[in-house]
Amino acid sequence: MAIQSLPQAPLARSIHFAEVLIARESITPVDAGCQTYLMHRLEKLGFVCEEHYINGVKNLIARWGHGPCHFAFSGHTDVVPPGPLDKWKSPPFSPVISQNKLYGRGAADMKTGIAAMLAATERAITSMSSDRVTYWWLITSDEEGEAEWGSRWIKNTLDERGVVLDMCLIGEPTSTVQTGDTIKIGRRGSLSATVSVVGKQGHVAYPKTAVNAIHKASNIVQALTNYAFDVGTDDFPGTTLQITHMDTGSFTDNIVPSAVRIEFNVRYSWQFDEERLAQLLQRLIHQADDSATISFSRPCESYLSRPRELGSCLITSVEKAIKSTTGKYPVVSTSGGTSDGRFFASDKTQVVEVGVPNTTIHQINEHIHLSDLITLEDIYTDVLRQIGRCTD
Repeated sequence: MAIQSLPQAPLARSIHFAEVLIARESITPVDAGCQTYLMHRLEKLGFVCEEHYINGVKNLIARWGHGPCHFAFSGHTDVVPPGPLDKWKSPPFSPVISQNKLYGRGAADMKTGIAAMLAATERAITSMSSDRVTYWWLITSDEEGEAEWGSRWIKNTLDERGVVLDMCLIGEPTSTVQTGDTIKIGRRGSLSATVSVVGKQGHVAYPKTAVNAIHKASNIVQALTNYAFDVGTDDFPGTTLQITHMDTGSFTDNIVPSAVRIEFNVRYSWQFDEERLAQLLQRLIHQADDSATISFSRPCESYLSRPRELGSCLITSVEKAIKSTTGKYPVVSTSGGTSDGRFFASDKTQVVEVGVPNTTIHQINEHIHLSDLITLEDIYTDVLRQIGRCTD
């Protein structure tokens, strides 16, 4: 792979920042010095920075200004493991630029989002009013993992301090083809479950003396998959359930199985919350088999940010910035998996996710085009300048 020299234009600072971050092997929950570097850059801009180590997770809370309008940028420095190193064209933690594309783990998800906002902050901070705006950076090293001690902990810390965010922009990769073509204003929730079904082992030639656990489990699967969940709307996908695994233990072709474990996941719309969904699932399962036991795991709440008619509107600001930068308005979407937006979204806090294309996230040879990174830097700069004039 031919390595090209980095552009030196002042508006391409995000490329340099992205290189610095990608070079740090920050596999969840390790931060590998990414946040120390961010603190160094942010403190030069007047931010007051706090670093917190919580159960192996590193979190950064940085604040600038003291105005009544609270705007936050949220992101994560951790990345998923690179996979087989011999499959990469270049080492995953040695950023390489080839044919105007930046390669490396985190190039899309989401060290470039952080790099773009850092460069945008350098460009926009002098035009922002510290009397009108309080500008937060909320960064964690625990997004790709269990997410127990990252953004969730940061949000709880802000709550304890009485800080209520008006707006939160998240740098996740949301675009499809080119930066700015898609933004996220919500995400479906997620809930995984394990169902244990008990039967009675016996010989297949004498089924009357046995209780086939697979047959009982099939009734549960049918009850779950035949239920008519909400179909969603143009603005928000409906609720879907997928069986992800079934296990009967060791197999012998002449034995009726005595136990089955069913694993499934539900992606649910804003019309549900975790408690109501769990109650519905328990009812469906117990109607099919009242002896089955159920446990839930990896809960992620859904959220949906709606445009505001009055007051500061992050959705409108992002749309205007994208139109100004790219000449086109973005598609407003709620598709995709979960994100840390679920921790910050509320009736009082608008959450919008906008970032580079997501076509190579978590893949071997993860990469983005340099133009997508520079475009994101321009979009973020425009958003900050709009927010910096916030009067609410």
